[in-house]
Amino acid sequence: MTGLSNGFYWGLLCLPLLLAGCDQPPKDVWQGYVEAEFTYVAPLNAGRIIALNVARGDQVKAGQVVFALEHDSETAARNQAQADLAQAESDLADLQKGERPEDLAIIQAQLDEARASLALSVPRLERRQKMVKGSIIGEEELDEAKSSILADRGNIAEYEARLVEAKLPARIDQIAAAQATVEARRAALADAEWQLSKRQETAPTDARVEDVFYRLGETAAAAAPVVSLLAPEQLKLRFFVPEPDLAKLSVGQRVKVSCDGCATGLSATIRFIAREAEFTPPVIYSLTRREKLVFMVEATPDDLSQPWHPGLPIDIRVTETGS
Repeated sequence: MTGLSNGFYWGLLCLPLLLAGCDQPPKDVWQGYVEAEFTYVAPLNAGRIIALNVARGDQVKAGQVVFALEHDSETAARNQAQADLAQAESDLADLQKGERPEDLAIIQAQLDEARASLALSVPRLERRQKMVKGSIIGEEELDEAKSSILADRGNIAEYEARLVEAKLPARIDQIAAAQATVEARRAALADAEWQLSKRQETAPTDARVEDVFYRLGETAAAAAPVVSLLAPEQLKLRFFVPEPDLAKLSVGQRVKVSCDGCATGLSATIRFIAREAEFTPPVIYSLTRREKLVFMVEATPDDLSQPWHPGLPIDIRVTETGS
């Protein structure tokens, strides 16, 4: 009985070791889960939601309007900017083409009047010169006739110069100032149109609507997400590898992927390997994975058409060739 008792005793001592050996993880298999990086679509400024075009689970296309905010103030600002630009462009065009035809006609009439006056003053002077010789009039009246001719000639020169100037555009510095005003008005209009465009947000890429945080009629805060989107390319597989196994993996290497309910033959490509170790996440820690420190590895699925649900547990294995 003594030998039997000793054998039973040693069997009890070895049982935990045998159980522990049976519970060891498979070789070159690492556990992980599907990770998602969501895109949060938020308004630039606060506002009341007047249109909510998506619901949770919808598929949206890039450029599709997701929601819209009230925009009365932004529309009025855009219209004002358009009017200011039109006024500035009109002022610039006016400076570039000189005086109006009506103003030119007035100057021309004044010039014609001065020429007509000169045409009368010349023979008057000749007559008075003869009358002075005959002592009919005095020298004073002759001087008046000469002065009238000088005045008419001065008026003609003045009106001719004014007519030439009136046909020219404004001075260069005035035109430059007007052009600068036009550019400033254009910039103000572009800003107003941009502000108006940001009162509605569009999907940046093809994606699935994961959640909607506001209802129609509610006021969304500035930079507060209204909708979260998940694009297929934003899915990744995150798994954790003990330090001794790191040498088996490299960036760009393909690995096998398996999970409950998934198709067979799935693979992924490693895109990132952490340089620093971390404690095993609670979601991974189990009886089969007791390592305290592991290195995080991220890979992108080669087939994005598969239903990679965020949080789905996965198992990662190296390929047969390791390439």
